Amino acid sequence: MSMVASSLILANSLDDRQPNVKNMNRKFFSFLTALLLACGIHAADKVTVKVTNPIAIDRVGESVELNVDQLSKKLDGATQFVVRDADGKEVPSQKTYDGKLIFQANVGGKLSSLYTVSAGTPQTYEPRVFGRAIPERKDDFAWENDRTCYRTYGPALQQSGERAFGYDVFNKRTSRMVINERFALEFDPTIGSICDKLRAQGRGDLAQDVYYELMCYHVDHGTGQDCYKVGPTLGCGTNALLENGGTDIVYPYCYKTVEILDNGPLRFTFRLTYNPEHVDGVEVVETRIISLDAGSHLNKATVSFSGLSKANPIATGIVVHEENPMAFVINESAGYMGYEDLGDSKQFQEKYRPLYNKTFGRIYVGAVYPEKMSAIKYQQFTEEDKPNRGNGALGHLLGVTTLKPGGSYTYYFGSGWSNNPETSFQTLADWEKYLSDYAQKVKKPLVLKY
Repeated sequence: MSMVASSLILANSLDDRQPNVKNMNRKFFSFLTALLLACGIHAADKVTVKVTNPIAIDRVGESVELNVDQLSKKLDGATQFVVRDADGKEVPSQKTYDGKLIFQANVGGKLSSLYTVSAGTPQTYEPRVFGRAIPERKDDFAWENDRTCYRTYGPALQQSGERAFGYDVFNKRTSRMVINERFALEFDPTIGSICDKLRAQGRGDLAQDVYYELMCYHVDHGTGQDCYKVGPTLGCGTNALLENGGTDIVYPYCYKTVEILDNGPLRFTFRLTYNPEHVDGVEVVETRIISLDAGSHLNKATVSFSGLSKANPIATGIVVHEENPMAFVINESAGYMGYEDLGDSKQFQEKYRPLYNKTFGRIYVGAVYPEKMSAIKYQQFTEEDKPNRGNGALGHLLGVTTLKPGGSYTYYFGSGWSNNPETSFQTLADWEKYLSDYAQKVKKPLVLKY
């Protein structure tokens, strides 16, 4: 019950046999009610949220965050909320691990939109994000939304001795969640058994045909494919500390532990921790918190290191390959970098390449920075580096800044694919436009008033 309602009930319960006292108290409680209303100290049935776009670019399906504690105070202690647009239609929402209520707003350039939040049980929404650990594939961890899909490598792969440091792109061309489907195909026991029997019979070529046609997630079976190559590089936007005066990358190996923090329907968030590593002789331990929202091509990453004793340069890297050596864009003033990757031309056995390499399309990868970087540049591998890089890697695009002890570093990384009919990335110029717009949005976020 609100404080206003309580004051009115108290006033009405005064004894009628004491008219002077009653009238005096009625005046007092009328004054109290007016004061409470003027101060906004009452329980509302809904909270109106005004979302204002400060830039001329339309914002479509962009996530906004409200403070759950503030909403609860305004809505008489409510713990569940329903969000509606200006037409009264319910909008999908989600409570996050860090005390936010998120929903996705549509706001035209330089305009405002109104939404309301009320106490209540929201509908069950179809998830547009997903992720999980993949112990069946050397402890990979994969995550996705309705536009893109990624993976990072885990302890079992590190123990095998394979060197893969960066984020991988699992291209997709459907809005469906595909991680479970892809790994189920790749490790299908029935088809795998058939392939094993064919190999045992000396029919290895036929076994390989069956594997590619029915199982392999490097082949597009209708939802997309993994044709991006990482190897011992930073891949698609992985961060790394720099040492020796900022000249050498300290490549982070596979994660040690992973914890899922948010699991949809609009945001997927997880925390990665790493084994200790040494930077300029100092032992540090890295933690990453990565989130991917529905509809976005870019992840948000917030990185911190325990053990840093002084400010240290840190970089985000995107690998550049020999198949497309100059197809990158860098804009230091706007705060983004991007690259057009053509996929792993040597991924398949040579006899399969004329058929399967045609499906690779163009993989667009990039990073966006909310804060000014000290440098965004292309750095080629040295002659000493080249024998260790493999896979035709020539160097990295690097966005460099400085991380202070106890501080954190936030940036955005991700990808798009020319074979995805749900998006419009057909050229590097298309991708650069997306990165440019995204950079403006993170620097000029939507303004909320509620």
